Amino acid sequence: MVPRRELAQIVARALEEDLGRGDVTTDALVPATLGGRAIILAKENGVLAGAAVLAETFNQVDPTIEVTALQVDGQPVIVGATIALAHGPAGSILKGERVALNLLQRMSGIATATRRYVEAVAGTRAIIVDTRKTTPGLRALEKYAVRVGGGQNHRTNLSDGVLIKDNHLAAIRNEGHGIAEAIRRARAYAPHTIRVEIEVTTLDEVDEAIAARPDIILLDNMKPALMAEAVRRIGGRALVEASGGIRLESVRAAANSGVDLISVGALTHSVPALDISLELQLDRG
Repeated sequence: MVPRRELAQIVARALEEDLGRGDVTTDALVPATLGGRAIILAKENGVLAGAAVLAETFNQVDPTIEVTALQVDGQPVIVGATIALAHGPAGSILKGERVALNLLQRMSGIATATRRYVEAVAGTRAIIVDTRKTTPGLRALEKYAVRVGGGQNHRTNLSDGVLIKDNHLAAIRNEGHGIAEAIRRARAYAPHTIRVEIEVTTLDEVDEAIAARPDIILLDNMKPALMAEAVRRIGGRALVEASGGIRLESVRAAANSGVDLISVGALTHSVPALDISLELQLDRG
């Protein structure tokens, strides 16, 4: 799960953004003494991620709210399934509702999409990984949701690994050098614990990269047949990653080329949220 401190900070920022100076509607209309029970329901089939976020949100709004999770992260949920219950002051539940649902829906949508990609490449050697194309401020939650869905994480941030992309190569080529020099400089600069990855777009660049011995070669926007030839040429001398515009309908073909990793930006940059609702039942007066 996301470290407790980081989770608390993300939720606190989200609540500050949503509550502003206070919920004027709830404060005006809902008595502070009125209790209630929230039922959090799945409105479509998917994979749950974010149960701890739900509890953290309501507890930050009001520590007297009791949250009971009925489903666990990674578990498939079906339409109509009760995900969790929350008991406490009705006004407090309403104040936390939108932030709780926004985060839960977003994370569950990512986990659901990831699971579909993972299932699509089942039986191949390919591992589905995410990218840094995440919502600013929510990367920790979104990358956790990818793991819940069965995928793995690429770099969390720019200090996690060397990834030499086309713009980096343009800077090197501006000096009259090429791929070999880019990899040499990266090796000399980075700690020995960090892997060096190079992005290539042609088979000639694949051959250049092989000679310079990177840890990972990223095949950018290649067709499956070209990927297969690149994998053959690399011959296990580096991990091979496929990337660039890979969608659910094309991911199996990419996996069949023999690549080790498939990075999918769509897991986080454009995935639809899972439809989840909150129904509030008020205590009788």
